[in-house]
Amino acid sequence: MTKTLAEMSLEELWRLFPVELAEYDGRHFLRFSRERERLVKLLPAGSRISYIGSTAIKNIAAKPITDILAELPCDASFDDAREALESAGYICMSVSKGRMSFNKGYTPAGYAEEVFHLHLRYLGDNDELYFRDYLSEHADVAAEYAALKKELAVRYRYDRDGYTAAKSDFVKKYTERAKRKYVKRY
Repeated sequence: MTKTLAEMSLEELWRLFPVELAEYDGRHFLRFSRERERLVKLLPAGSRISYIGSTAIKNIAAKPITDILAELPCDASFDDAREALESAGYICMSVSKGRMSFNKGYTPAGYAEEVFHLHLRYLGDNDELYFRDYLSEHADVAAEYAALKKELAVRYRYDRDGYTAAKSDFVKKYTERAKRKYVKRY
């Protein structure tokens, strides 16, 4: 009998969903646009829903996952948002103060046709937007990031946490630079 995702160990999940990069694919924007329309109906009025992650940056190789940042108004209930998202097929993966992460499109047989990572935050908690914009406007930095990702995808093929951690200094460096350059853009 096939295990459910909840029954699988972290190692089994990493084997089923290895770090594999694909070249830039503009269809991710269409996936984001369709999913954004669904999210607008689920989340409180005044929420800002943005396309983030490597698939949002042209010419960057990325995992086949569409990343979305949803910023809720400061008076919104995370519990209500969680309930609405789970009713729409999202699985809550982590919860911390003022943050929740959700996945959609993972199956015991591998990825579904459309896979989403949704980062739920309060308005203003949006460093990913600065990083995305900086790389979109600085092709040299984007190329450096793409090369780093390709190297790390080989080293950490079955260790997503290691892959993410190994990119963190680069991401932090250019996010800080972007926040200085684009003061109060968001």
